[in-house]
Amino acid sequence: MREQTILIVDDDKNIREILALYFTKENFTVEEAADGVEAIRKIEQRNPSMILLDIMMPVLDGIEVCRQIRKFSRVPIIMLTARAEDEDRIMGLELGADDYITKPFNPREVVARVNAVLRRVPDSEFMKANVLHFTNLEVNINEHTITTFGQTVPLTSKEMELLWCLASHPGRTFSREMLLEKVWGYTYCGETRTVDSHIKRLRQKLGIKDTSPWDIQTVWGVGYRFEVRP
Repeated sequence: MREQTILIVDDDKNIREILALYFTKENFTVEEAADGVEAIRKIEQRNPSMILLDIMMPVLDGIEVCRQIRKFSRVPIIMLTARAEDEDRIMGLELGADDYITKPFNPREVVARVNAVLRRVPDSEFMKANVLHFTNLEVNINEHTITTFGQTVPLTSKEMELLWCLASHPGRTFSREMLLEKVWGYTYCGETRTVDSHIKRLRQKLGIKDTSPWDIQTVWGVGYRFEVRP
């Protein structure tokens, strides 16, 4: 396996040191940041393979850091937090986080979760694909660009991956649980409304109308599918 660099972002020095010890033993190169501003600077400088990102931090909290990272990078992110509320978890996932770990945690579990996310990245269907072409729609996953009806549409990382998952299998119905597993990368136990909110935003951003040559259709009681209209 190629050498991996992990950035540990947490204002608690003890947590950074413990995690750094475990990841060093697993042959990771470890970088650390104590606040959100330092984290963004190190991401731009070091281009890490993975980020462990605490939510409750000074200067910039983890939610805002995640939001800013997703403007320029698709690096895998696992959120760390002492709060277990669903709203925090859902917000992190909707912003593009790949996983979510609640404190206190077992460092060995954190290592296992990181390795699980990293194993997905090289083989991800989202990374392998090139460009999808439909009437008045072009989806370029490698360049992270969407052009619809002649206009470039800005999408978040997860919106892009969700659209790609659906549009690369036109006519196939995906349950919400399947989409969570494919796009967010693991079996999600709990609310599936994050998928619904992403689909709603996708429809709005893509400007889908009754006359559009394609649609993201709701399959009631099941999930969603990308449909090319005759």
